[in-house]
Amino acid sequence: MGSDGRGRLLTMARMLVAYDSSWPEQFAAAADHLRAHGDPEWVIEHIGSTAIPGMRAKPIIDLAVRIMDVVDFERHRAGLENAGWRQGSAVRSHPVMIRESGGVRTHIAHFFAAADWDAVNQRILRDWLLENPADADRYRHAKCDAVAAAARGTATYNEAKAPMIQEIVDRARAARGMPWVEVSDK
Repeated sequence: MGSDGRGRLLTMARMLVAYDSSWPEQFAAAADHLRAHGDPEWVIEHIGSTAIPGMRAKPIIDLAVRIMDVVDFERHRAGLENAGWRQGSAVRSHPVMIRESGGVRTHIAHFFAAADWDAVNQRILRDWLLENPADADRYRHAKCDAVAAAARGTATYNEAKAPMIQEIVDRARAARGMPWVEVSDK
């Protein structure tokens, strides 16, 4: 591998960092910020890899926000934008806002309608990983493999880890008596 390949591998390796014990506090502060500039009654949960103790992750806090519907989101969008959140995601199934610091993404807020809340795959995956350490370990390895695939240019990070996410979510949904769904929504 030439120097360009090594440089790309080093950059990709920095995508995942060791679990940071401050992530739950960062989540709580972000949730408070969303409620202060959105709706104080919103239910907000920590999702994504930063919600799994011990999981290597990109240092980006993911939040699931339960809204009544898209009209509820639109009613509060301007206040969130004025507070530094902006729309910016390829996700098609629900509104997403991001927050950055110094041009670096630090938070991703996913807004889910109350009617869909119990079937949100991000919540289902988080719960399953918290309850099933063996699958959390498998996912941890899949994330590292995905970084390597992205560094080689054979797949994006998200593409490379998608099959493992689909497999785990399939198992978790089946355990809850829920039907199969495509996990990817980009």
